[in-house]
Amino acid sequence: MFRLWAKEWKDNHMLKDTVVCDDREETRTHKVFHALEEVCYQFDLSRPIWLDANIQDFKRHDKTRFTQDNFIDGIDFDYLEIHVIEED
Repeated sequence: MFRLWAKEWKDNHMLKDTVVCDDREETRTHKVFHALEEVCYQFDLSRPIWLDANIQDFKRHDKTRFTQDNFIDGIDFDYLEIHVIEED
């Protein structure tokens, strides 16, 4: 089972969070992208752009933050954080 936890933060307060579970037989990368797409659908966001810093953070810590720089549209929160909390 693969689980990704996503949280919206503003002024050091969590506004929303959700956990996306995926038990399909796919690569880890596909599971991450599918989970992020589901999060964006649930939170009514455009999909963020993965910058080099996001990729490096995610590789190192299984976690990254998407700020205004990652979104084409304006956002009404400080950042969206995703974190892999379980992997098979």
